[in-house]
Amino acid sequence: MKKILSILFWSIITAAFIGPGTVTTAAKSGAVFGYDLLWALLFSTVACLVLQEASARVTVISGLSLGEAIRQQFHTGLKGFSVLVMVLGAIVFGCAAYEAGNILGGVTGAVLGTGLSAKLLTLLVGGLAAALLWLGSPRAVAYTLSIVVAFMGLVFLVTAVLLKPPLTGLLSGTLIPSLPSGSGLLVLGLIGTTVVPYNLFLGSGLAKGQTLPELRFGLSVAILLGGLISMGILVVGAAIETTFSFEALAATLSGRLGSWGGPFFAFGLFAAGMSSAVTAPLAAAMTARSLFEKADENNWHVRSWRYRSIWMGVLLVGVGFGLADVQPIPAIILAQALNGVVLPFVAVFLILVVNDRNLMGERGLNSIFLNIIMSAVVVVTLVLGVMNIAKAVASTLGFSTPEESFILISSLGVSLIIVIPLARAIQKRRFFI
Repeated sequence: MKKILSILFWSIITAAFIGPGTVTTAAKSGAVFGYDLLWALLFSTVACLVLQEASARVTVISGLSLGEAIRQQFHTGLKGFSVLVMVLGAIVFGCAAYEAGNILGGVTGAVLGTGLSAKLLTLLVGGLAAALLWLGSPRAVAYTLSIVVAFMGLVFLVTAVLLKPPLTGLLSGTLIPSLPSGSGLLVLGLIGTTVVPYNLFLGSGLAKGQTLPELRFGLSVAILLGGLISMGILVVGAAIETTFSFEALAATLSGRLGSWGGPFFAFGLFAAGMSSAVTAPLAAAMTARSLFEKADENNWHVRSWRYRSIWMGVLLVGVGFGLADVQPIPAIILAQALNGVVLPFVAVFLILVVNDRNLMGERGLNSIFLNIIMSAVVVVTLVLGVMNIAKAVASTLGFSTPEESFILISSLGVSLIIVIPLARAIQKRRFFI
């Protein structure tokens, strides 16, 4: 019974990353590239498990949240303050990007289900999220809606099984990495929608009062199930025979599950967007508080102007995109990709924290194997991020896109510039040299 409760507890993290972004990015990947990008979801799921376990372990071992641990590492002088501002900026930027996708996804689901005006629904969704955040008690509603999201994920998983996809295609796409032409943004999006940067801070906060065996078991089952659901969504997307759209995805579900499949998808997409529209601003404000709140002061409480200004800014970005008639699918995928770019920045600070022998002790210190996996996450996301940024800049300025090999070599060079100093900083923290 205790193990079941642990799984249910950590399913909060699963529900947090299975939102409109996951549905859109995974289904679009399947619709365009078939099963070829399943490997990206396998990589993302393993990366998510490793990073979430590390952030939770920080709290269990040290008693500090991830934000507090980072603050302890960089707490003095202008340099330390600059680091905290950069970390907060990255998280708030990522949350704002997610929020745009959350509002757009939630409103699209509501439009599919009701046929009402998208702008009216944007104001209603934004207003409801603002009211919940202002009252300071949005978690119960977010968690309730997350149950609906989780059920929607299971529906996708069952549908994927009913489709009876070829085993050889599934194994090939899962175990053999490939990067088909034009897939870079989607791969980065699949990583960004699974390994959610703000979830590292959220999971760290949830770990208080847990033991390492409890959290490792519950977290592992919950995240692996989430990864499996994401793969199921991709497989269902691969069954779409027309151009990818939410309407085509709803029609595919209706064709396999009956007439209720489409309306349920619409409600599930709305619930995913609504719950995440509350969670993303909340996570941004909680991260800011963990980075800047001082023990002897109470100026970051939930009703303070500092706390409210953070979540309000993130929410307004999402509502602004919703009112601007932005096309939801491209915007949602771009939001996930932008968070894929933010991820290595946050992961670097997590690596530094879990390799600090003073903070983690011998028992909580990262193993060499985990350091390799976490460094691989940083390198892969950096390479993909630099590749996509280079292509976007070339396209914007009207230049011809550089050769893939040149972009890849340049991306690896940028990664080495970051990874080599990171390795030295890890060595210094582990061995006091």
